[in-house]
Amino acid sequence: MIDYPGHGGREARLERSELFVPASRWAMIEKAARSAADAVCIDLEDAVAPAEKEAARANVARAFRELDFGPRLRVFRINGLDTPYAYRDLVEVVEAAGERVDLVMVPKVGGPEDVQFVARLLGQVELARGQARPIGIEAQIETARGFLYAREIAAASPRLEALIYGPGDYAAAMRMPLASIGERDEHDAAYPGHRWHAVMHTIVAAARANGLRCLDGPFAGLKAPEELARAARTARALGFDGKQCIHPAQLEQVNQIFTPAPEEVAWAEAVLRAYAASVAQGRGAVSLDGKMIDAANIRMASVIVEQHRRIQQRGEQG
Repeated sequence: MIDYPGHGGREARLERSELFVPASRWAMIEKAARSAADAVCIDLEDAVAPAEKEAARANVARAFRELDFGPRLRVFRINGLDTPYAYRDLVEVVEAAGERVDLVMVPKVGGPEDVQFVARLLGQVELARGQARPIGIEAQIETARGFLYAREIAAASPRLEALIYGPGDYAAAMRMPLASIGERDEHDAAYPGHRWHAVMHTIVAAARANGLRCLDGPFAGLKAPEELARAARTARALGFDGKQCIHPAQLEQVNQIFTPAPEEVAWAEAVLRAYAASVAQGRGAVSLDGKMIDAANIRMASVIVEQHRRIQQRGEQG
C-alpha cells in the first residue's frame, strides 16, 4: 500500500541492504542495478565532486528510465538542503523519471521542517507531471540537531519511510574522534560501553514509534569482513532492519545477517500455530514447548514470518 498524501499509508518494503553508488559513475550504476542489494541508492552528495554534480543528475534520471532494477528499491540521495544543489537535484530527477523513483534520501536532516520541505516539493513536482504514485523519503540522522529532534523528524510526514544513521557525519558533528566510518578504533576501546548506543537506539525507537524502517550506516573497511559482520550484528541486535553498503562485496554478508535464521522462522511459525490453535479452542493461555507465550512473543513471531515471506518473494523476483 502506498497512500502517503492522504492518511499515511506505507508500503512494507524489504531493505536489509542499501548499496551506495556514485551518480557520476555510469558503469558502477549498471552493476549496482544487477547486484544483490535490496535497495540501490544513486548518490549525488558525498560521492560526487562539486564540478560534476549538475551533470550527474542526468545519469540518475537515465538510470531510472533505462535500467532494469528488478525488485531492488530505486533510491537517489540529494545534496544537503543547506547547499545550492538540493532543490535542482530533486526537481530535475523527478521531472525526468519520477514514475521510476521509489525513494529520495535526504542527508543531514536536522528537524521536521527539512522532511516537510522535501515532501512539499515532491508533491508539487508530482502534481505538475500528473504522477499518481507518490515518492517516499528516507531521512539520514547524522548531526547533533538531528539526534535531538529524531522524534519530531520521525513524525514529520506521511511520505517518510525510513530513518538512517549516518555515523561519519554524526561523529564529526559531535567532535567524537573516528578513524574510519563504522569501524572500531582505540577510542572505542577506551570507552566503557558502546559509544554510538544513544543515537542508534534513539533512531530505532523513533522509527518504531512511527511505523518506519531504520537502517544502520555504512562500514568503510573493505578488507575487514569480520568487523563488518560484528557491526551488522550489533545493528541487528539494536533493532535495525538493515545496513548501508559501499561495495557489492559487502552485500551477501549484510543480507545474511539481517535475514532470520531457519530456526528463528521455525520458532515463529510454531508460535503462530499455537496461538491460532488456542484461539480456535477458546483458550486464553497459550504455551509452546512448556513455555508460556505472551502478546510480545506473538508480535515478534508475526514480524519474523512476514520478513521471511518478503525475503522469499525477493528471491523469486531475482
